[in-house]
Amino acid sequence: MALMSVTRPVLYLFGSAAPPVLNLANVVRQAQGRGWDVALGLTPTATSWLQAELPELEQLTGYPVKSAYRRPGDPDVLPPADAVLFAPATMNSINSLALGITTSWVIGFAAEAIGKGIPLTVMPCTNTALTGHPQFPRSVATLREAGVRVLLGEGGFVPNAPGQGRPEAYPWTAALQAVEESIGR
Repeated sequence: MALMSVTRPVLYLFGSAAPPVLNLANVVRQAQGRGWDVALGLTPTATSWLQAELPELEQLTGYPVKSAYRRPGDPDVLPPADAVLFAPATMNSINSLALGITTSWVIGFAAEAIGKGIPLTVMPCTNTALTGHPQFPRSVATLREAGVRVLLGEGGFVPNAPGQGRPEAYPWTAALQAVEESIGR
């Protein structure tokens, strides 16, 4: 009797520069415990915030942490994604994604995920002053119209007053659950 190989679904976990990104190692472990093979992507600023932790994150996932576009002809270093979770996603990242401004690899990949039909879940990390900017609700609406699940409000991220954030309360479990639902798990 031949043994069948069982592969784990691949989750691309993307983060931008907001305080919850500093907890990514724990989130990777949570996702792996839920049956995911995890690959990390970071915005350039988030990469600088986590520079000292990149070797640990790469060892934990088994993949390079990606933050820059590859050169033409270079091989892709990550397996194909089954789903993408972009969390924490700053106002800048959300607006860039909604407007198609793909100056960073994570925004570019997330934009392509929409067109390729790869389930994309985005969970903001912003404060009420930023969400009060007129572009933010338009960007959220644009992403939702494109089929992106945006976890903003009850059951996801609820914005706090400026200076009142609690990174330890960021709802990672809700985000991982939403991603699982996006692929029917």
